Amino acid sequence: MAMPRLDPAPLVAGLMLMSVWEGLVRLFEVPRVVLPPPSAILIALADRHEVLVPAAGVTLGLALTALAISTVLGTAVAIAFRRIPVLERGLGPWALVLQATPIVAIAPLVIIWVGVENPRQAILILAVVVALFPVLASALAGLKAVDPGLDRLFRLHRASGWQRFWRLELPTATPFLLAGIKTAAGLSLVGVVVAEFVAGTGSTGGLAWRLVEAGNRLETATMFAALLLLALMGLALDAVITAIERRR
Repeated sequence: MAMPRLDPAPLVAGLMLMSVWEGLVRLFEVPRVVLPPPSAILIALADRHEVLVPAAGVTLGLALTALAISTVLGTAVAIAFRRIPVLERGLGPWALVLQATPIVAIAPLVIIWVGVENPRQAILILAVVVALFPVLASALAGLKAVDPGLDRLFRLHRASGWQRFWRLELPTATPFLLAGIKTAAGLSLVGVVVAEFVAGTGSTGGLAWRLVEAGNRLETATMFAALLLLALMGLALDAVITAIERRR
């Protein structure tokens, strides 16, 4: 199977942007505590990699766990809504309300409920809440997108409910579900970082707390290095899901 051809345009654009950034910061002698040049950020990443890389691993692990839970839970709820319409009419609006509620508003409650001694559990719950709705909405839209003609054909041939789901509904819903998972992947990463900020504890060892530490010390380059790792993780998650989409 041929490997997908990579588009060099984003890399070229990124290098041009970094060059302009580097040049302007040096030309106008911008203080590094305000805006460090890209070279200083790379140096900070190299100097602090023993701290930042393990922290990135913790954040990525929590984000992947939250993504997996939200995918399973969102898909299951979507199937239940599709099978039992009264559930969708009764609970669907509440799912939307939960999605519209800012995570910073409910984070203190979740931390109290699970206990301040369990910050990782609280962060995981909050990340799942953030990532759940895109999976649920996309999976439900996919299940509703089944061709009525094909559905009648399956029923005409007396296909069981399981056969209709496995051979008709699931293949139709898969592209929708993958699109929702791609959105949820980024949101799970955001949810973990925001939840760790709100938790206000370094016991989790994630990147958010390293950002707080660097900010307190006015180590702006280190903050940018942590943000760079977050961006790379987001790009990696998107690339993996895109590759799965292309192979299906």
